[in-house]
Amino acid sequence: MAFEQATIKVEKEKEFEELKAAISRAFAPETVEKYLKRVTSAGLRIRDFDSVLSKAVLEQTGTLAGSKARDLYESLTLTDRAQMKEFYLSKIEEVGPELRAKYQKIYQYY
Repeated sequence: MAFEQATIKVEKEKEFEELKAAISRAFAPETVEKYLKRVTSAGLRIRDFDSVLSKAVLEQTGTLAGSKARDLYESLTLTDRAQMKEFYLSKIEEVGPELRAKYQKIYQYY
């Protein structure tokens, strides 16, 4: 029997989808390197989602128009935030090995 993640209903769907779309655009093949460069220039680790939000990295890459990612994230409920963070972390792992090697410093755990 394979592991199956439980489905948790998103409470603030509009805000959740707006932030999720911005993250998806940041990790799209045509913009992912620009995003990784911004994370590097901000001196952040890629997995530090809270710092990425506070330094407005998503806004700097042009993936989020009008809203601030941090404001959207903070408007979410606790369970919505947890799902958003999990989505972000899953997108990080989808980055190709050649870019991960090139930006290995921000991918390090320490």
